[in-house]
Amino acid sequence: MRKTTALLLALVMVISLAACAAPAGTETAAGTEAAAGTEAAVETAADTKASEITLWTYPIGGWGNAETVDSLMADFKAATGISVKVEYLDYTNGDDQVNTAIEGKSAPDLIMEGPERLVANWGAKGYMADIADLWDDEDRKEVNSACQAACFTADGKCFEYPVVMTAHCMAVNYTALEKAGKADLVNKDTHTWTTQQFKYAVAALYAAGNDPVAAIFCGGQGGDQGTRAIINNMYGGTFTNAEHNAYTADSAENIKALEELQAMDGISFDASIVGGDEINLFRQGILKMAFCWNIAQQLNEDNNAAGLTNDGDEIVFMSFPAEDGNAKLCGGIWGFGIFDNGDAGKIEAAKEFIRYFCEGEGTEPAVKAAQYFAARTGVHGRDLSGIWSDNAIMNEYNKLMPYLGDYYQVTGGWAEARTAWWNMLQAVGSGASVADSVKTFCETANAAAK
Repeated sequence: MRKTTALLLALVMVISLAACAAPAGTETAAGTEAAAGTEAAVETAADTKASEITLWTYPIGGWGNAETVDSLMADFKAATGISVKVEYLDYTNGDDQVNTAIEGKSAPDLIMEGPERLVANWGAKGYMADIADLWDDEDRKEVNSACQAACFTADGKCFEYPVVMTAHCMAVNYTALEKAGKADLVNKDTHTWTTQQFKYAVAALYAAGNDPVAAIFCGGQGGDQGTRAIINNMYGGTFTNAEHNAYTADSAENIKALEELQAMDGISFDASIVGGDEINLFRQGILKMAFCWNIAQQLNEDNNAAGLTNDGDEIVFMSFPAEDGNAKLCGGIWGFGIFDNGDAGKIEAAKEFIRYFCEGEGTEPAVKAAQYFAARTGVHGRDLSGIWSDNAIMNEYNKLMPYLGDYYQVTGGWAEARTAWWNMLQAVGSGASVADSVKTFCETANAAAK
């Protein structure tokens, strides 16, 4: 990132050296004129940066908690003199609130969420400020490459600076699998398994009287990364192409996976639930596997200790099954973007906010508050790998991070594709042809992507 203060300091030093080397009799006039110009530049920079900005944030870990965020904002103000007014959004009507604010010319200065909203939606529509100037060579080396790629557009514009990331996964009721005599199918060290091992596990749990074992939930888009991941990974299919301009879910690999799931005893296609409902059914012991899982769920202590169901069964988080055991996991990326409201002072203050929390002294507290993993390995040489050294579950879950796959959620027509996806799953669950159903999905999604 460009450090304005450092540049100005360097300029002052150059001017001072020039004054010292000037011939006698010339230093007073030249030095005075240069110094005056430098002071004016400093005053101009200070005058253009706003002293108060607004931040709207979705509930990303502790960033949805006012007490936590108030503490972070107090530290930021103490360091920069900039006050931040915060408004908290939820995923039920948060998008509507933002869209209404945009239409009313009252969008916030800063917003915290993921690239599918900041880059592929509001950025693509021209509402976000390009913050590519915040990146230097060191930032590009330290920030996870998948995070970088998701935050930039094809023409080099950047509409989000990432601060945290995670990998979504699935979970297994290990106690139930032990009772079924097949605990050896789960590797508790690597948390990976093959497609064949997964199929054996479903069969064993079903034979032990568990029906359903797991659900392909399709009552809506909630948690749909889980259903995409199980289908894409079983035989190496993809959801979009690498260029993120076309949907490819109708591949032979995905058709094979869907047909097997459609015919598999113990797997139900449930149009009455979404991801959150599946999690509740899993915690209650009704389901023995969950496809909508991540570190937040593994840490959850609402009804029992972390890593246990409501009844005390052991939960083991697992990568999605792949033929060779090396899945490509869907990721979550969260960071900050700036709405271009036409106020240069607000934009500059918002950039100062991003510098502080994404690559400055506020980075580690920001990551800790989010309760996810840092999007960068270090802050200008300062190692961040030990952020979660005091948390055994976070350290263990970190084993999944190398399996983070392509962040395809920035593909055009994303909102329409999500709706078409769960409609397709409902059709498959009702017995429709898999090949015909995924063909219809791709036709709908690709039409929206153009």
